[in-house]
Amino acid sequence: MLSHVCVGVNEFDRAFEFYSTLMNLLDHELKFCEREQEQPWAGWRAKGQPRPLFIVGRPYDGNAAQVGNGQMVAFLASDRSVVDAAYATALANGGADEGAPGLRPHYHANYYGAYFRDPEGNKICVCCHDPVSE
Repeated sequence: MLSHVCVGVNEFDRAFEFYSTLMNLLDHELKFCEREQEQPWAGWRAKGQPRPLFIVGRPYDGNAAQVGNGQMVAFLASDRSVVDAAYATALANGGADEGAPGLRPHYHANYYGAYFRDPEGNKICVCCHDPVSE
């Protein structure tokens, strides 16, 4: 369904470090990082998959990145412990709380998610749709 998702950032190096830590925890690999450009950018993907890509970078038009109201990127986690770890990692690396890890039964019985904002203010979710393994 998706080719890629781009998130605009103003401080690329800070964003790259934040997302590198998060993507590593989610077991995603860096596909490219071009820091030495006027508009630096980097992209990650699920290991062994060509797409979709998650990309962070300075806006192509050269204007400042701005946070959108109602926009969010949600990453799938392999299990609930990864949701917990991603949330803790995000907060430890400059992210801000938007909803602690937990069940959200109003979505469905097994939806377990956490919400935070990256250091630029972009809203991110990490979630797992699977029941707890026995």
